[in-house]
Amino acid sequence: MNNRLCAFLFAVCALVLFCHPAQSAPAKKLRMGFVYVSPAGSEGFSYSHDVARRQIGEADSLLTTSYAESVPEGADAERVFMSIARKKNDIVVGTSFGYLETMLKVAKEFPDTVFLHCSGGKATSNLSSFFGRMYQPRYLTGMVAGAMTKSNRIGYVAAYNTIPEVLRGINAFALGVQSVNPKAVVHVAWTHTWFEPIIESEAAAELIAAGADVLTMHQDSPVALEVAEKAGIFSIGYHNDMSAFAPKGHLVAAVWNWTPFYERVVREVREGTWESGIFWLGMETGIVDISGISKDVPEALRNEVLARRQEIIEGTFTVFNGPIYDQEGTLRVDEGSTPDDAVLHSMDWLVMGVVDGPTK
Repeated sequence: MNNRLCAFLFAVCALVLFCHPAQSAPAKKLRMGFVYVSPAGSEGFSYSHDVARRQIGEADSLLTTSYAESVPEGADAERVFMSIARKKNDIVVGTSFGYLETMLKVAKEFPDTVFLHCSGGKATSNLSSFFGRMYQPRYLTGMVAGAMTKSNRIGYVAAYNTIPEVLRGINAFALGVQSVNPKAVVHVAWTHTWFEPIIESEAAAELIAAGADVLTMHQDSPVALEVAEKAGIFSIGYHNDMSAFAPKGHLVAAVWNWTPFYERVVREVREGTWESGIFWLGMETGIVDISGISKDVPEALRNEVLARRQEIIEGTFTVFNGPIYDQEGTLRVDEGSTPDDAVLHSMDWLVMGVVDGPTK
């Protein structure tokens, strides 16, 4: 074949490829299963994840999502996680702290499945842990509580006294309180459950009876806020904007937005670029934030809170900046220093100004 003919054929091939470029492979369909420890519609932690589940499913026609709710930690959880993995879900999400060991066990049996555990601190080749730095908005809501209390007694209905995330939230909230009102004390009533409305209601009532005039919580239901509303006192929500449950007394809420993280996971799993790890995401990512602040909060305080919020986002303010003392008066964080993530992840103490129980 002469050179002119070769050149002609090459030109023809190039023209064909230019006019009809190779078509990319179609996007991969994915299945994603979620497991919740409480009811999906309880307006709490599980609800915040389910909102994101519905949002990513509605936005992605190639993604099929499903969920199991009110799954207790332990043997029941193992059966549920095994069932979801066997149904060939590409991504399996567990949203309760106590699911970690179960998920580590199940993940070993399904090495090609991506597992995501919320609030844990371990990772394997196919299991990641993820969470948000909720202590940042907790501090901001504490500022609001500290300024709005008249009795200087603030009530906090909390789940477990052995879980670092719960303790971090209380500590950050209390530090926010103290930043605007050093005389205020945070009284904690422990329920030892994530979701048990009757117990939560009783704990809230005890705190109010002991003189608390602002109430917040770390639970999976809005019951504590409803009790506060009936008592005619202020309340601060958690997980979502809970003003619908306390329209007169709700001041602000520390809120979750899991959608950006789940969108990232789906996109990278589909592209084959997802890598397991431990993800702890702050306010700068939009995963955690505060809701709108009530008009009952003075404008000067609203502006102060929003200015501090911007400092947290920009990284110019750190919540746990020393000196910080614990309940017994022991120095836990030196002056001018901040604890690293390993210390925050293992926090097992409460700051000075936090009291266990409503009547102490």
